[in-house]
Amino acid sequence: MSPATSVTPSTPPARATLGALVRYFLYLGTLGFGGPVALVGFMHRDLVERRRWIHEDEYRLGVALAQIMPGPLAAQLAIALGYFQRGVLGATAVGLAFVVPSFLMVIALSIAYRRFGGLWWMQALFYGIGAAVIAIIAIAAYKLARSTNKRDPLLWAIFGTLALLTMLAEAELAEFFVVAGLVTLFARARPTRAQALAAGLGGAAVVALVWLIERWFVNLEVGGHHVLLQILAFFTKAGAFVFGSGLAIVPFLHQGVVQQFGWLSEQQFIDAVAVAMITPGPVVITVVFIGYLAAGFLGAVAAAVGIFLPVYLFTVIPAPWFSRNRDNALLKAFVLGATSAATGAIAGAVILLARRAIYDGPTAVIALVSLAVLWRFKVPEPILVAAAGLAGLLAFSFGKP
Repeated sequence: MSPATSVTPSTPPARATLGALVRYFLYLGTLGFGGPVALVGFMHRDLVERRRWIHEDEYRLGVALAQIMPGPLAAQLAIALGYFQRGVLGATAVGLAFVVPSFLMVIALSIAYRRFGGLWWMQALFYGIGAAVIAIIAIAAYKLARSTNKRDPLLWAIFGTLALLTMLAEAELAEFFVVAGLVTLFARARPTRAQALAAGLGGAAVVALVWLIERWFVNLEVGGHHVLLQILAFFTKAGAFVFGSGLAIVPFLHQGVVQQFGWLSEQQFIDAVAVAMITPGPVVITVVFIGYLAAGFLGAVAAAVGIFLPVYLFTVIPAPWFSRNRDNALLKAFVLGATSAATGAIAGAVILLARRAIYDGPTAVIALVSLAVLWRFKVPEPILVAAAGLAGLLAFSFGKP
């Protein structure tokens, strides 16, 4: 198959019912471990490959939209797929179904944390779970890259470039998703001179906007003295002006939560990140834990609304244009390039995360065993996560680390 055929329109499958979509995302929000990379891979595996509710092109469109807009990747993709399937109602229902289960779990953990004064057992769980999560993410990233890039040398070149840039910068660089889309557009769709000029100017405008958001808006001061208003304003800024996955938002949260406002101590912030990693659903659900420690249940609600409302709006508002133009050859080529760039960034993130989660003999063994089990036996991820958590508890019982 020639590279050009990868952007040829094909007949989409029948749409899923709203109830079926809600049930699936309730399941994913309840049992979907592994962070944004794994969750994106699960959606592709379950909705595109297994259930065949969503066409590959529609999935790529959702990934491209989620990568270009600011906010956490997994939540944006879920909302985008819900919109493409069932409009605003679908986007709203899917977004709530995806977020509510992990929200309730984090509230329960927050109550336990405040009552019992610490989470040593959570550190023990994460010691094992963190290594297993790397294996889950690696498998998901491999399958996503293979299905997206196929045998197209241009797409694999984009993949490799973004993987390297992500490792060097230790962050997802949204500008390069746009550049990758434009490169593929020019190489595959062969636009007219007028189309090429319009695409170039549009891409330059988007890159400039992304640059301004990343370099300027993130440094804006949050006003107001009431803690609930501060929480709402701070997390709205986080959701609106931070690009990349939920993991990419952690440094920004640390600066505000620990240094600027002093809502949490350093140890409490580390525990908050651990909560996000050992609970299913989107990683940015850690903001609920932070909000609860800062101002109780209302603080948790304010943090959740602040982080997810911009994500919802930045996905639903541009989604109609993306949906109407899904068969446009120029857009399809752009989406293909941007999606390939996303798979490269995800692969780079896997390596960065592995360096932090696998740092001694036991974690290396857990990661390798998890990888082998997933590759050979297709064990459900929640079972693997539970086994890895048990291994972490046993390791701590015998004096590790």
